[in-house]
Amino acid sequence: MTRPFGVIFIVLWTLIPIYWTINSSLQTDVQIRAKPSNYLPPTPSLENYASLILGDGNPDLQESILRSTANTVIESGTATILTVLFSTLAAYAFARMQFRGKNVLFYAVLFTMALPAYTTLIPLYQIMTSLGLVNTYTAIILVYVSGFLPLATWIIYNYMSSLPISLEEAGQMDGASRMQVLWRIVLPLLWPGLISTAIITFLFAWGQFLFPLVLSSDLSSQPLTVVIASLQGRRVLPYTLLSAAGVYAMIVPALIALFLNRYIVNGLLTGSSK
Repeated sequence: MTRPFGVIFIVLWTLIPIYWTINSSLQTDVQIRAKPSNYLPPTPSLENYASLILGDGNPDLQESILRSTANTVIESGTATILTVLFSTLAAYAFARMQFRGKNVLFYAVLFTMALPAYTTLIPLYQIMTSLGLVNTYTAIILVYVSGFLPLATWIIYNYMSSLPISLEEAGQMDGASRMQVLWRIVLPLLWPGLISTAIITFLFAWGQFLFPLVLSSDLSSQPLTVVIASLQGRRVLPYTLLSAAGVYAMIVPALIALFLNRYIVNGLLTGSSK
């Protein structure tokens, strides 16, 4: 009997703040201040979203939101592509090749997942400063890739280890090189695992806050999460507009989780059960 109540509690704990943010974003500043509170928008309005995206009365805010959105897409997308590429090569080496120190290196990579990521924040900032990369896409993308590679390698390694090696051996007997085997035989079989890895990496990158906050101090490279968090400090904005900004930032992850969830589950489960 306790299990259903526990599930209900977790669901409510998760969804109520999201619902209240959406509810607030559809109200005016006067309506959100009403007593008692409006648990449903009296007159639902998209005015707050128009101010964010179309710049109705807030051209500076529109520029900040649109520019930071473009930054987020560029940084998250590039980091995802590079992470999937490098982790695929690393996973293939660990799963199929024999070389000295392979097990030590593999477990060293996995061990980094147990370390708190933020312990590397100051060293990474110092490195990027010495290279002159602060406030650039390059710094944020490099940090994202270095942080996501261990998990991505682990996911793809598990899936690749479940594939029959006989197909690869047959390709090598026909004269194909390792890269040809990887490209023509392994990758087509890896699509579920690659899609799963790409989705997880992109979601992680989209939601990053502290690393880009430290590595970017202006709008040239700041992602959406950093810009939204700093809106209240830059100008006095109504709570309803801030709520609309929060919902705006959640739209892409929510759509990915809603429509691509089965790819994540299938990719992970197939790789671990074959």
